[in-house]
Amino acid sequence: MAMRRPPVRPVLLNRRAVLAGGVAIGTAAGLAACGNSEPPVDENGRVRLRLVVDGPATVDLGGFYQALATGLYEARDLNVQLVRPGFGQDVPRALATGRAELGLVDDGFIPLRLVEEGAPVKAVAAFFQTSPRALISHAPVDSAGPPPPPSAVQVANADRDTLWPWMQARLGYSDDELADHDLDAFLADPRAVMLGHVAREPVHIAAAEGPATTVRLLAEDGFASYGDLLLAPTAFARDNEAALRAFIAASIEGWKDYVNGDPEPAHALIRKALRGRGDETLGAAHDALRAAAIVTGGDPSAGIGTMSEARWQAFFDGAVEAGLAQPELAWRDAWTPLYIPA
Repeated sequence: MAMRRPPVRPVLLNRRAVLAGGVAIGTAAGLAACGNSEPPVDENGRVRLRLVVDGPATVDLGGFYQALATGLYEARDLNVQLVRPGFGQDVPRALATGRAELGLVDDGFIPLRLVEEGAPVKAVAAFFQTSPRALISHAPVDSAGPPPPPSAVQVANADRDTLWPWMQARLGYSDDELADHDLDAFLADPRAVMLGHVAREPVHIAAAEGPATTVRLLAEDGFASYGDLLLAPTAFARDNEAALRAFIAASIEGWKDYVNGDPEPAHALIRKALRGRGDETLGAAHDALRAAAIVTGGDPSAGIGTMSEARWQAFFDGAVEAGLAQPELAWRDAWTPLYIPA
């Protein structure tokens, strides 16, 4: 069984900002200082836009790589580059320090945190209509009767200040069940539950011919956050509206093509970004993302990239319920649909 850590208690966003030790002030001040600077233009007259992503090349970036590989950005006079935050930085810090013009984050907790900090940045598009975060368990041997309670709930450190309190409030888990995210320990314990990603752990377990698993999206239990949220500093969005709209439109096309067409152009770039290490599970991960309707969501009226006030309200209400946001927080300042193509 995985080694347990001391209990983690839900904390309010403003307290988390204080615990970050100056990050809140630095991020807000840095973003405010972005002013009305415009992105540079390359030798071909294309606007350069750097998208900072806090993670390795995976299918979570498939639509952006598809747009790069098929020339969708170039067709709109954009020179788009995917960059990492750099040592000691995350996506908000990279935006604040001018390392990138745009950023990508996993869920709505960071935009809410930035509102709490007073940072002038908003979510401007959502490329996952459904969060890919999921609870992974062993497939039951005997389906008769209710499943036994989990022996451990494995949660990565990065999720312990956000998704774990949400899971406690919504699903009734206790700190006594909290354990490290450990794939080997999960495989060895048929009663373990793991907080993971619909296109990661289950795919790797299947590729290794491990035991059958059951995957339940957190969205099925009311987790209303969008995924793959695009962040833009307010001043940048205001002063570069045409470029931002063009980027979002091309990215939407890229995601449509990646999900519904041949994903190999994107996968070739992803393998290149992985520097020859290759990932034989890319095809299966793509299929898992598509089967779960992560990009398109379950609502046919909602298009890729779109966001609604009702969804943000539901997500915010869940954050308040879990003690992760104060009820008076101006959550509408966390996002805007202004730049999404009609």
